[in-house]
Amino acid sequence: MTDSKRVALFVTCLVDQILPEVGVSAVNLIRQAGYEVVFPEAQTCCGQPFFNSGFQDEARRLAQRMIAIFEPYELVVAPSGSCAAFVRAEYPQLFQDDPELLRRARALAAKTYELSEFLIHVAGWQPEPKDRQGVPVTYHDSCHMNRMLHIRQEPRALLTAAGYTIDEMSESDRCCGFGGIFSVHMPEISNAMTEDKLHQAEATSAPLLVTSDPGCLMQMRGLTDGKIRIQHLATLLDESVVAGDTETS
Repeated sequence: MTDSKRVALFVTCLVDQILPEVGVSAVNLIRQAGYEVVFPEAQTCCGQPFFNSGFQDEARRLAQRMIAIFEPYELVVAPSGSCAAFVRAEYPQLFQDDPELLRRARALAAKTYELSEFLIHVAGWQPEPKDRQGVPVTYHDSCHMNRMLHIRQEPRALLTAAGYTIDEMSESDRCCGFGGIFSVHMPEISNAMTEDKLHQAEATSAPLLVTSDPGCLMQMRGLTDGKIRIQHLATLLDESVVAGDTETS
């Protein structure tokens, strides 16, 4: 396998510490698409929590470290729209006063992809359709992935290819209430927003709410009353590809 078929997995903090199954599924899917996956073990947080909290110097230090770690690789893929968006949109902004680091930040931004974006636009891969008889799912568009990366159709295309029917909730692009530290500083507002999101999802015919951001997944799972299940896109597609069946079929 040539170097051009290698992908470095940027696993993100929440996947590493709370949702490791999402990382495993991302690896399986990238391999299904014909790419070798490598995991740079030195990777840490991308710096987004510092950045969003106003600690720009700390965010720059972590960003500079991440740039050095992922520089050797041709492609970088994250199972998180939020973290991929931070590298793509904010890393270059952090180094506007340093031409050399700005060049390196732009280079990393140009080769960093969210998982569904990578599978569709780089790998040209879709899951094989299974006999699911149009099992309905509803999809939540995370804020960073939708508004910063402008990725909406890619996860839906993958779900449809896998045999699912998308039953759209009324405001699929409405914030789930997570917002990183927002959910910590303003839990009452955050939780109320999440409850609204879950009610919208429960109003569809779908027994399953799918999202591509671990933070949204964690937030919504934390407040669901069990009327609807919530799953990351990577694990659902992985089940579809590897097991050929899911809990919803």
